[in-house]
Amino acid sequence: MQEQITSNILMIRPVNFAYNEETAGSNAFQKNIEASDPNASAQVAFDSFVEQLQLRGINVTVVQDTPDPFTPDSIFPNNWLSMHHSGKAVLYPMMAENRRQERRHDILDLLREKYHLDVVLDFTHFEEDGMFLEGTGSLVLDRIKRIAYATISPRTNTDVLNAWKNQMNYELVTFHANDRNGEAIYHTNVVMSMGDIFCVICLEAITDFDERVKVKARLEQSGKEVVEITMEQMENFAGNMLLLKNDTGKKFLVMSQRAYDSLSRDQKRNLEDNAEVIHPDLGIIEELGGGSARCMIAEIHLPLK
Repeated sequence: MQEQITSNILMIRPVNFAYNEETAGSNAFQKNIEASDPNASAQVAFDSFVEQLQLRGINVTVVQDTPDPFTPDSIFPNNWLSMHHSGKAVLYPMMAENRRQERRHDILDLLREKYHLDVVLDFTHFEEDGMFLEGTGSLVLDRIKRIAYATISPRTNTDVLNAWKNQMNYELVTFHANDRNGEAIYHTNVVMSMGDIFCVICLEAITDFDERVKVKARLEQSGKEVVEITMEQMENFAGNMLLLKNDTGKKFLVMSQRAYDSLSRDQKRNLEDNAEVIHPDLGIIEELGGGSARCMIAEIHLPLK
């Protein structure tokens, strides 16, 4: 049976983590701050995060990135790979050329040792036409109801969305979300996070009233409690959460310390009623990389062998 949450995840330990000039144009969350050794700092934050997950009984498959080719954003594997209960893995077209090098077939081979990975759907040919769909960055999935939410942006193209929908048999809910400057927000998973019985979302970022009403109504129709966050909280990565569980079924909500600190007492209490919150400090990764806790995790929904 398809479940919303999993206890098995993939994470990539960086070797060349750095500010990526190629992605900065469409990711307003990136900040080119001075850092003496950003990769070393990112590795410390990464290792601490993995340890916090493993201590709680979450199964983390950690793969070391390779020094060559140069992949400064390899720490965010959810943009090139998604994995599904049906035994499918999906490879996605990515906007930045240096991010395309992150896709590694040896990682798929490694996963096959433990999981049933029977079909690989490859959408990467869309890159030739300048059309992109960046995995579960672009797609926020209600896996139980088979609904995919996507905010249209330079990295989330409607043609690729429709091709994905036809292969994956999901309902699509598309909308437009903008930052304070009116620019399209680069990924859906910084605007919203799908839980099992709740959804955290910055409705304020959906500036078109009809679209806002449509998205909220669809969430409520599908049985989700809508937990609203503000624009400021979204800017602190409060939309970039992920609900996980361990082998005993205990639930954990993963977000960064920065995201957690931005939440009100009532919001924290509400979320903590649903799951234990894990909130590692991901400062350097958020500042230079423009992504947070959820972006660092590719969920493994493949059946175990």
